[in-house]
This record gives sequence, structure tokens and C-alpha cells, in this order.
Amino acid sequence: MHPVYVKSAAAATPIHFVNAANEAATLKALGKAGAAFAKAAGFKARPGRHLIVPGADSGFGAVLFGIEAADAGVKDLFRPAQLVAALPAGTYRFANAPHDARLAALSFALGSYQFTRYRKAEANEVKLVVPKGVDGDDLTRIAEGVALARDLINTPSNDMGPAELEAAARALAKQHGAKFGVTIGADIEKKFPLIHAVGMGSPRAPRLIDFTWGKASHPKVTLVGKGVCFDTGGLDIKPDASMLNMKKDMGGAATALGLAHMIMARKLKVRLRVLIPAVENSISGASFRPRDIFRSRNGLTVEIGNTDAEGRLVLADALSLADEEKPALIADFATLTGAARVALGPDLPAAFTDDDRLAGELTRSGLAEQDPVWRLPLWKPYEAMLDSKVADTNNVSSGGQGGAITAALFLRKFVTAKSWLHLDVFAWNTAAKPGRPEGGELQSARALYALLTKRYG
Repeated sequence: MHPVYVKSAAAATPIHFVNAANEAATLKALGKAGAAFAKAAGFKARPGRHLIVPGADSGFGAVLFGIEAADAGVKDLFRPAQLVAALPAGTYRFANAPHDARLAALSFALGSYQFTRYRKAEANEVKLVVPKGVDGDDLTRIAEGVALARDLINTPSNDMGPAELEAAARALAKQHGAKFGVTIGADIEKKFPLIHAVGMGSPRAPRLIDFTWGKASHPKVTLVGKGVCFDTGGLDIKPDASMLNMKKDMGGAATALGLAHMIMARKLKVRLRVLIPAVENSISGASFRPRDIFRSRNGLTVEIGNTDAEGRLVLADALSLADEEKPALIADFATLTGAARVALGPDLPAAFTDDDRLAGELTRSGLAEQDPVWRLPLWKPYEAMLDSKVADTNNVSSGGQGGAITAALFLRKFVTAKSWLHLDVFAWNTAAKPGRPEGGELQSARALYALLTKRYG
């Protein structure tokens, strides 16, 4: 199991979750000395406040931790993660039920995450007894998937180019006994011309990463992740502020790999395929240009209206490949548009699908897992914004409005399956929140994992 978890501990210190409704009863249960200490310390059951109550043997006997009222409109189910950094070394247990014991326990693992590739880890000796009725092994799978994605996104582009992303995918495939392949070199230009177009300006060769796992007789689920390891914007160069965090432009690939780990580790009854177009969108004499036209894998010709709309190009070829074997579900993940962030902010990925059942299940799973998504429409009248006078389609819309929708509509041209899901994610925490440190973040994958577990578990 995850290092933060233990199965049992006789001397574990109890954590009492306290709100206005149970504050008096909780303090009474501490005994006269404990209640007097809490009163003298000025403890109030406000969300996020904690107090360590001394024990009779001069150690500490209990922890009080404030949470929202049961009927509060908004509850942060990951708030208990604050305790990972706040508590002294030791082993703890939940004395009573928080709002969601499973997510509270998961928050301890997510809150213990540290990105340590370039500096030593800070000591973290807080342990949690897995609550009764909670599957600690499954929490471990989820936490490992989250940590994998965060590590990949947080790694700077000098150490995370297409070759390094391939190596990470290859290692994951090997870990789970998946069949691994990669298309690179002359075959990329021949088989995946849009991937080649985006990557041809960089000395770091573009490639299509492809691995499969599971029995061929099981329902086919294909994950596609945008793997733009750095995006300068190409010849339509980004301003410096917009380029600063472009190491995270492979966040879609990291999301696909994190989710793939969860699926394979749980051994869901699916035939999983993961496709990652891995490129660097660089500037050189070989870079693709505005108004260039390329024929895509599925035969559509694409006029380049903007070289900074490169993610949808590499996804288009990968989606075409995914669609060729008609899987039961295709899900793609991409840090695709600023328009999605303008509409929904950094914490709420935009979801696009024609499958109403899938959309409903995903919305419910996202809310239950505190991994929310918000469905936006594939509004067909906007397809006219992608018209080109010289090719089958342009890669960007005219007018600059509805950018997340038109990007999704562009991708829709390369998929025939109804059960296709496009997730436009930010993959980054701009500020630390409980269980979600600043930096790379796995978004939407836990929601989809819960959905797939219900379908194929």
C-alpha cells in the first residue's frame, strides 16, 4: 500500500472531525481535562482549524479538526489533507466519520506528494490507519496514478521531451505487461502527417507512442493524450507569460498514463489502448507555417490558420488511428484551449461528447470523486467557423469566439464513434489547496476511472 497508509495500529491517535453540530458532544467525549484544554486553547470548529489535545501520559491524546457542516453548500472533501503537514510524526486514525471517509483517506496520500527529482524530500512521518470499509489498495492505485501524472507534468522540458515521454510510457507498459510500440522517423511523415508537421521544426523527433493491455475479447477502451512536451507556439510565437508553463502542455499525455496505471493495476476487464502523439512545437527553418496545408491520416486536408493550435493537429492523427478499430470508448485528454479556462477556470475541465449517457455518468462520477468536469456543447452550427477556401478545414476558427467548442468540433472530424469523449484540462494547480499542491495536477482521470470501474470492474 501507499507509504502513508497502515492497516492497523493499536496506539493510533484519534482524529475527531468537528463541526457546530457535534462540537459539544466531541469535547465532552474528550473528558474534563481534554475539554478544558480545548476551551483554554480557544478551539472553534471552523473548517481547517486543528488542535492537538494532550494525553494523560504527557503525549498527545487526540486531534480535533474542523470541517464544514453536513448541510453546507460547498464542502472540500480533501480538507483533511491539511493534517499531513500540520501533525507531528505518528500514526493516526479517524475517530468519527468525516463527510467522505474514502476521499478523506485519499487526501492523506495526495497531500503527502512531493516532487523530489531536483531536491531532497522533506521528512513526512504522518501515517493513517485505513478506515474500516475503505479499500486501501484501490486508494493506493489512484494515488500512484496521480503521482505519476504530477511527476511527468512537473518535470521541465529539458528532461521531458518526446524521447523521455516515450521512456516513461514504456516503463509503465513494462510494469503492467503491456505490448508497447512506437512510430518514429520516416514512418511518422508517411502514417501521421499532422504529427510530423508539428514536430518537424524541433531536433527532438516526433513520435506516436502506442501500447495495449488486456484481453482482446474484452471491451476496447482507448485513451489518447496530447504529448506536446513544450509549446513555443511555433512561428505564431507565444508571449513570454503564456510560454512560461508550457512544460505542462504534455498534461494530456500525463493524464492518459496516470489513468492507464489505475486501470491496469486494478485489472479492469477492458482491452486498453493508449496513444500519445509526442512532439515539441519549436521554431526553426523547418517549422510548419501559417497557411501551409497538410493531408491528415484520415485523408482530410487541413489549412494551418495558426501554428499555436498544434495540439488538435497531433490529436487528429492519433484519434484517426484510435477510431480505426471502433473501440467501445475513445477518451482524449489535452491542455488544448485557453478558451476553456476563460469559460470554466483552472479547476473545471471542459467535457465534450455526443453520448448523453456517458456525459451523465461522468458528471456524477466527477462530483462524487471531487474531480469535477463540466459538459460543453458540440454545437454543430459553429463548424462553419472552421471553413477553409483552399482545404477541407482550417485548424482554427474565424472570429476567435467559442474557441473550446470549435477546437472540439475540429477533433470531431477525425472520429466516427459516438462514444467519444474529449476533455480539455488545465493540468495545473496555480495555488496550493488541500491535497493539491501547486504545480502539475491530474484532472478528470479519477472521475473516468470511477466510471470505468462501475462498467468493467
